[in-house]
Amino acid sequence: MASDSRHIVVKATTELFGNKDISAIDRHFGPTYIQHNPIVADGVDGLRALAGALATSPAFKATPHRVIADGDLVAVHSTYAGFGPSPLVAFDIFRVANGRIVEHWDALSPVAPPNPSGRTQVDGPTTIVDRDKTAANRTLVGDFVTTILVGAQYDKLPKFIDGDRYFQHNSNIADGLSGLGAAIEALGKQGIKMEYVKLHRVIAEGNFVLTQSEGAFGGKPTAYYDLFRVEGGRIVEHWDVMQPIPPPAEAKNKNGMF
Repeated sequence: MASDSRHIVVKATTELFGNKDISAIDRHFGPTYIQHNPIVADGVDGLRALAGALATSPAFKATPHRVIADGDLVAVHSTYAGFGPSPLVAFDIFRVANGRIVEHWDALSPVAPPNPSGRTQVDGPTTIVDRDKTAANRTLVGDFVTTILVGAQYDKLPKFIDGDRYFQHNSNIADGLSGLGAAIEALGKQGIKMEYVKLHRVIAEGNFVLTQSEGAFGGKPTAYYDLFRVEGGRIVEHWDVMQPIPPPAEAKNKNGMF
């Protein structure tokens, strides 16, 4: 099922956003398509309007970096150029049913310069390995988010991360637990609090696990997408996107970001 879902999503997004072929919507998207991006109207009509605008933009380009398939859910880690005033890094989640894409969630943020360790928001390993460890890695990362990010039980960090063997792609944070600790301390000095309130989805394939969470950053409702790479039973690498959640009255659909 996961391989079928991956094939459908890769084919659909390549045709629609790579080839700018709007007819791909009729071939690959279900008639009851549900949209969670707050700036896009619901349904295939909303998607058609967005795709039509992008198709006329010579600057638009979608570059996928990682694709993770887990049952009927497929996550894509990409960069987009020509979609707004600056390049964007994104996580998109697609749900597939009966051979068609029927639902979509995402979060996007501007591409930033390399972080203090010289890593970008998208570089690093891309190969999926250890598929036999998918269930264990899903559990490990789910526990990490609920225990550490939601529960703030930082004394349990050594259970999940092995000291400074932790490669960080967040544009503001250096490698290792020392880099993470320094970033949290810096936010505290600025009076900024990063809160995770609820874990909504965990999408896992082999050594890669993506989580979709809800919370607040600096008191503002925020969607968090965190991608982790697991090796030897520990989290060893992290990429992320965080996006403010607009008030419901400002959204172009009523489905919410989750």
